[in-house]
Amino acid sequence: MDRRIAKAKREQGLSISYQSLELKGVSHIEMNGLTIIPEQRDTLLQLQTLRLEFNFWKLFGGHLEVQDVQLDKLKIQLIKRDSIANYDFLFQKEKKETPSKKEEYNYAKQADELLELVFDLLPENGEIRHLSVTHQRDTNLIEVKVPLLTIKNNQFSSEITVREENQYQRWTTRGELNRSSHTIKAELYSQKKQKVYLPYLKKHFEAEVMFDSLSYSLTKTNIGSGQIALSGVAAITGLQVLHHALSPDRINLDRGKFSYHIHMGSNFAELDSSSHVQFNKLEFHPYLYIEKKHDKWHIKSTINKPWFPANELFGSLPKGLFSNLEGIQTKGMLSYHFLFDLDFSQLDSLKLESELNHKDFHIIKYGATNLAKMSEEFSYTAYEKEQPVKTFNVGPSYEHFTPLDSISPLLQMSVLQSEDGAFFYHKGFLPDALREALIYDLKVKRFARGGSTITMQLVKNVFLNRKKNIARKLEEALIVWLIETKCLTSKQRMYEVYLNIAEWGPMVYGIYEAADYYFSKRLRN
Repeated sequence: MDRRIAKAKREQGLSISYQSLELKGVSHIEMNGLTIIPEQRDTLLQLQTLRLEFNFWKLFGGHLEVQDVQLDKLKIQLIKRDSIANYDFLFQKEKKETPSKKEEYNYAKQADELLELVFDLLPENGEIRHLSVTHQRDTNLIEVKVPLLTIKNNQFSSEITVREENQYQRWTTRGELNRSSHTIKAELYSQKKQKVYLPYLKKHFEAEVMFDSLSYSLTKTNIGSGQIALSGVAAITGLQVLHHALSPDRINLDRGKFSYHIHMGSNFAELDSSSHVQFNKLEFHPYLYIEKKHDKWHIKSTINKPWFPANELFGSLPKGLFSNLEGIQTKGMLSYHFLFDLDFSQLDSLKLESELNHKDFHIIKYGATNLAKMSEEFSYTAYEKEQPVKTFNVGPSYEHFTPLDSISPLLQMSVLQSEDGAFFYHKGFLPDALREALIYDLKVKRFARGGSTITMQLVKNVFLNRKKNIARKLEEALIVWLIETKCLTSKQRMYEVYLNIAEWGPMVYGIYEAADYYFSKRLRN
């Protein structure tokens, strides 16, 4: 112990002291009065008493396996003032000798060793009393207290008190830690049927996450040939998320569940297609394969969902994530196929397929937005840097509106060839264009090229806000599919709208203003 303390002092600047350390019998250790203080920092850890009982027979092989733990009054303080924290040493990079030979990373072996360590350290019985973890960042204070956590015959339970500033929460957690079956199960929920509100996120990331209950399970199995299997279930109910990168509105997910089956080998990980995702009413089986060969990754993912009721999809869209589609009602059947195959050693071989098929599909009721509004005159608002700068009608009542038949066919063809040459022939998407754009972006390692069609550009500008987030791209794809599949607006009218709202220059909207701005002319057919 003295050698370890001296090394921690020398390499990490830690002052470690204890009142007593005793070996009682051959498998019991007791420590009292442990204190850890980083050099010129606030006290990091204080422990009054720790008693550990190890598996006697495993000790003969030099293997530590905790059977019982008795811990009393453990206080951990994570304090950061300005840019100085008492846990900085945790992020110091260790100096490593340059290896003479590059070793291949074995993912299954590393995962197996880490999980075995976890299972060895998780006791079968014990009590943890008066555990306190505090995180203070300048004036922001978060404190988590566990008055009593009991573990009996691999089953654990505890009450948790969480304080952030002057706000208090009371949580309950329970579950199973089973070393013999290599299983971990845990459940977290709030008392008095209130939501669990995750602290810290709003103050430092401007995000809010809350839920009714969260549960997780994991079982590890060795399947031979140096491979392991991981299986389990992650489930959440009553989830609410708010963050501008996802959506400007609060996202609500009533129920989500992920049953997974993962195989891991020395250089690959595979999410088996027997895995199951439940998303409100929607259910599907994803497949994912990730492999590393010669320092290059190969990723393959597929989803194949045979015919299912259309409202399983549109009735499962989380509230707040698809504001224009909220409340939409549909009938009929859908099927979906998705394939993504990317080999980083051969970027040009990338495969991308996404196809949503339908039969007897109908929209019974639009949601919050009339998706057919482009068919008639409507009011359009142009934005610059996410701020509205101009509003005008797209129709005869606006003096600068130009009907499609009043625009020169040569000009129409020129714009089509520049923006979307196959516009009058595709169904809103050009998979090959998206694929080529993705290949190019991967080669230059930045988002340099897009694969948007005219329909996609119209939906983005007419129905969606200009804020770039994940929700907008998903909603954009669904609205494009609905408009094109049900012919809610004719191709001719969409092109007419496009030519009348496109930005042709600084504050120059529509082809009428473009002719005047660049040539001081009026359009003539």
